[in-house]
Amino acid sequence: MLGLLFLTKKNKRTLEEKVALVQEGDKALLNEIIDDYKPFIAKTVSSVCKRYIYETDDEFSIGLIAFNEAIEKYSKERGSSLLSFSEVIIKRRVIDYIRKQTRNQHISMDLGLTSPEEESPGTVIVNELSVDEYNKKNDEQLRKDEILQFQALLAKFDLSFNDLVENAPKHSDARKNAIYAAKMLSENKELIDNMFEKKRLPIKELEKMVNVSRKTIERNRKYIIAIALILTSDYIYLKEYLKGVLE
Repeated sequence: MLGLLFLTKKNKRTLEEKVALVQEGDKALLNEIIDDYKPFIAKTVSSVCKRYIYETDDEFSIGLIAFNEAIEKYSKERGSSLLSFSEVIIKRRVIDYIRKQTRNQHISMDLGLTSPEEESPGTVIVNELSVDEYNKKNDEQLRKDEILQFQALLAKFDLSFNDLVENAPKHSDARKNAIYAAKMLSENKELIDNMFEKKRLPIKELEKMVNVSRKTIERNRKYIIAIALILTSDYIYLKEYLKGVLE
């Protein structure tokens, strides 16, 4: 009876709860999750490759590794569901793989080592649209996915894109100070964990770390939170967008 009750509770665990146990060291459960979600991995990889993916394909192996990476990096407090997060990671890694294979294929053809008839499936996909068009199309989709994830994360802090537009510092000095405070916050694990847990900016603690007045921190609270969220999350495109601002 107790064994049946244990199994029932085990089966009722959400995927995110199982991932938390995996991150604590449950390797057996990790193998179980990966095995259960192989169809999801294959479907996600197929959506990028535009063809049916078998478990023996190299692209599937890339997806498998990416899914494991997503499990390791996932944080319930910092994003949406594990599947949404892992879908983005898998697509990024597969696209990177296809780009690399395509570059290698073109180099081999230029050197006369292969012929057009020997083009890989990845090369065919890219050539159908042209390399630039293919990259652009997939980048746009990943960028949209990333923005939707960030929007969902902002909502957990009772923030929206409109809030960021309305509360962004108007003067360059104020903006630099706010960004400086966000960078210091993002680099302090204790404070950033505190922010994610309580869904508010630890103003008092942050004030002790930075050479910025409490008034400035409070006035730019929403902006500081948003920048810190980007810096501490796996947002490749948003981080790229911030590069010029952060330097």
